[in-house]
Amino acid sequence: MKVFRWSLSLLVVAALVVAVARPRPNYTTAPVETPCTATALSAAFTGAERVTAVASYACEDGWAYLWATIGSGPTAVGVTEVLHYDRALQQWRSALRAKVCSAKIMPHYIYEQGCFSN
Repeated sequence: MKVFRWSLSLLVVAALVVAVARPRPNYTTAPVETPCTATALSAAFTGAERVTAVASYACEDGWAYLWATIGSGPTAVGVTEVLHYDRALQQWRSALRAKVCSAKIMPHYIYEQGCFSN
């Protein structure tokens, strides 16, 4: 009987060691990397006139500004856009400057470059 208990105990300990040593999936949620490229920012504009050139852009804390040319030829126009990163959709979205241009809402550099141009 002692041999049976000893064998059973050894089997239980071995099973516990295997269970503890087995790698587990990592369930921590890492923050989504916010892509800050001219292409990623330009993708937010999907209307009839597309972004054809980018003069300047920057991103900070989920906010961005984009100085760009929309359209080409005689219809081309220079624009300044403010964007906000939508983490749920994992994409940049154009933000209405009349609503978001506030030093209390966005980072100072983005506020200066995105809200005080054309």
